[in-house]
Amino acid sequence: MGSGLTMSSLSRAHAVSPARKPLSLVAFAKQLGLSPSTVSKAINGRADVNAKTRARVLEAAAAQQFTPDPAGRRLRRQASDTIGFVLSAPQAHFAHPFFLDMLTGIDEALEGTPYQTIIASARSPEREMECFVRLVEQHRVDAVLFARTRRNDPRIAYLLTRKVPFVAFGRSESTKAYPFVDIDHTVVGNAGCARFIALGHRRIAQITGPSDLMFTHHQRMGYRQALAQAGIAFDPALQLEDVLTEEGGARAAGVLLGQPNPPTAIVCGHDLMALGVMRMIAQRGLRPGTDVGVIGGDNHPIGALIDPPLTSFTAQTREAGRRMVQMLMASLAGTPAKQLQEVWVPELIVRSSDGPRRPALASEYRIATAKPKRERSIA
Repeated sequence: MGSGLTMSSLSRAHAVSPARKPLSLVAFAKQLGLSPSTVSKAINGRADVNAKTRARVLEAAAAQQFTPDPAGRRLRRQASDTIGFVLSAPQAHFAHPFFLDMLTGIDEALEGTPYQTIIASARSPEREMECFVRLVEQHRVDAVLFARTRRNDPRIAYLLTRKVPFVAFGRSESTKAYPFVDIDHTVVGNAGCARFIALGHRRIAQITGPSDLMFTHHQRMGYRQALAQAGIAFDPALQLEDVLTEEGGARAAGVLLGQPNPPTAIVCGHDLMALGVMRMIAQRGLRPGTDVGVIGGDNHPIGALIDPPLTSFTAQTREAGRRMVQMLMASLAGTPAKQLQEVWVPELIVRSSDGPRRPALASEYRIATAKPKRERSIA
């Protein structure tokens, strides 16, 4: 009653303004005395239509509220108004916080755009390229977003060759420029190791994921740099790799703790691996953070809840997802790839798992923890 609208008034309004039957592109072009292809090119801003004709078409389209059928337009230009987000091995499952956070950021950034997202899962490295080829060759997506880049990444080479727009979360050793957002994992390896050096440790191990992953390569480089900066000899027996899971971390920790001269501190490239390391330390009758220090790599939500709470590094995954979409929109608008490359510096989150200072071995070696910021990559 308060609105003053009734079924009869709505019916009268509908009778006065009947729904207009959508006008086809062919019919609209016929009204203007132009070919459908000329009208289509004018509406889509093609350069091979002169300015006078384009203005005439756009003026008529505005006057008649003409909008090309989106489904037909997608078919004609073999596009889908869809962006593919590919979950790649390892950890190619939806429940992992890394992918959930990134997908949330992607979805937030796509709000207000004509694009929707589809998620594809490459369940193994062997099947990974099949997933990308299927999405591209079947014209199921207009662009691709993905993470966990490799040093020599066939996905990047394929997308560049096929001229498919994409943004990656991570760098590679590709010689051709492409848009990316990355977290500087050299800092994770360097600052994690350097913190233990500053706390007095000298037998410092590192456990990372597979070394073909680009972020793992950066972590391993950073770890070795920190040792060199402190004048500590690198021991290959203290740098191990395994799968990016809790089980992988526990397995590698078992090898390290079984050595005649085991490490007193372990830097992990991933928080799930760090959880496995802490479990293995406890199984050996030792106390994580007291007998053996542990530092993680990507601030998994569970890290702050375990005992002792896990010292780790910020991983702005959700923000990265939003930024990847922003970069993709800029790339689609013509911004060169070299202007769409960012490396973010993580910040150390100090909790308890790295343990107290070891006075007997105290070192004056110091580390300045970088604040989160963005900087242009020179890769």
